[in-house]
Amino acid sequence: MLYMVIEYFNGGAAVDIYRRARDRTRQLPPGLEYVDSWVDLDYFRCFQLMQTSDRALFDIWIAEWSDLAHE
Repeated sequence: MLYMVIEYFNGGAAVDIYRRARDRTRQLPPGLEYVDSWVDLDYFRCFQLMQTSDRALFDIWIAEWSDLAHE
């Protein structure tokens, strides 16, 4: 199933988010696939298309980024 995830960056965290993504990749658990994404002009909100057959995998992925972003 295809999901649209709307992620909100914590204040001032955009640089750290991009740095972590560069250094550690997207930290997706097996079975959760990144499709595409785009960010608003203020680097406050990120829209991501993700695909999985197991909705519970989002909880694992969200936990990896909870210090820098929230849903």
